[in-house]
Amino acid sequence: MPDIHPQILKARDLQPLLTDRGAEINRIRELTPDVVRALKDGNFFRMLQPKSIGGLEMKPSDFSKTTEAIATADGSTGWVVCQSNGCSTTSAYLDPAVAREMFGPVDGILAWGPPGAPFEAEPVEGGYCASGTWRFASGSQNATWLGAHMRVKGRSEIRTVLFPKSSAVMTDIWHTLGLRGTASNEYTIKDLFIPEDHSVLRDKPQYRRESGPLYRFTSGQLYSAGFAGVGLGIARGLINAFLDLPATKVSRGASKPMRENNVVQSQLAQSEARWHSARAFLHNTLDEIYEFVMHNGEMTEQQAATLRLASTWAINQSREAVNTLFHCAGSIAVFEDQPFERRLRDIHTVSQQSQGRQLHYESVGQIMFGMKPENQF
Repeated sequence: MPDIHPQILKARDLQPLLTDRGAEINRIRELTPDVVRALKDGNFFRMLQPKSIGGLEMKPSDFSKTTEAIATADGSTGWVVCQSNGCSTTSAYLDPAVAREMFGPVDGILAWGPPGAPFEAEPVEGGYCASGTWRFASGSQNATWLGAHMRVKGRSEIRTVLFPKSSAVMTDIWHTLGLRGTASNEYTIKDLFIPEDHSVLRDKPQYRRESGPLYRFTSGQLYSAGFAGVGLGIARGLINAFLDLPATKVSRGASKPMRENNVVQSQLAQSEARWHSARAFLHNTLDEIYEFVMHNGEMTEQQAATLRLASTWAINQSREAVNTLFHCAGSIAVFEDQPFERRLRDIHTVSQQSQGRQLHYESVGQIMFGMKPENQF
């Protein structure tokens, strides 16, 4: 049996704290200070940073298993950890001195919203002048740096610009169904100067400054691995909670305990099979691609499509397992003091994000047929 990465074990050790703080995180809509401190002390924000600046530079499958272990206890914490690490892969494209400046301190955490906002950065002497508003900056509560993905005026490039959080105005917009503790808020900058060396063209091989196989994966691919882990973790937490229901629990109108109901037994087994098969597909895909890029440099389009398929499938199968067992649990599942309703809300919020959208299946199918995908995947 392969060794378990120490970071996964550390994540499991955090589960009692995260379980205890989950309701408070959900209520205040951000991580509690003791959870943030434990994550910093445990290097959970450094998992995808290069070893050259003090990061762990973990294999993608181990990263996914770590976000899974965290999300098993609390989905919002798992999401924040994944998002913050995905942002931190920018360090592989920055000048090493700038990367150390940003990410060297224990508080060196970066957050940003997704690309697509209609704002342009204007080239000026020594850098860029930027204005704009972006949303969905998960983990912005903990961040000291923010980023934005902007078209550059007069050029055909999209550049990621990085700036201190203190330079932006934050707006609380995150009033949502699930993942309430992620503080995925809005931020605005106006006429802000961004030095040239605080901007990057991400995910382009010619601009990489790190040669490790981890950085042959794009930030989007590492997000997909980590967020699939979050989905799997939320589902695992609910499956475990279902198994912890009292052996004597009898549904209203039933003649025998729920665990003796043949339909419930079958649905539990099928949910477990969904979870394990989706998880194995994800981890096997990540490890096969990691091994390939170690020896061949860049992954193929087919491998990228398979990774997208595996991550989207893991999220969607996790949602189905949660739906099934939530309904099996009966009326007890709707109470806030039970470990079911928040996980139901969280997994549906995960699957509504871009990583879980059905459109990815269309794109993968097009690639399998030898066609050019119509949509970004």
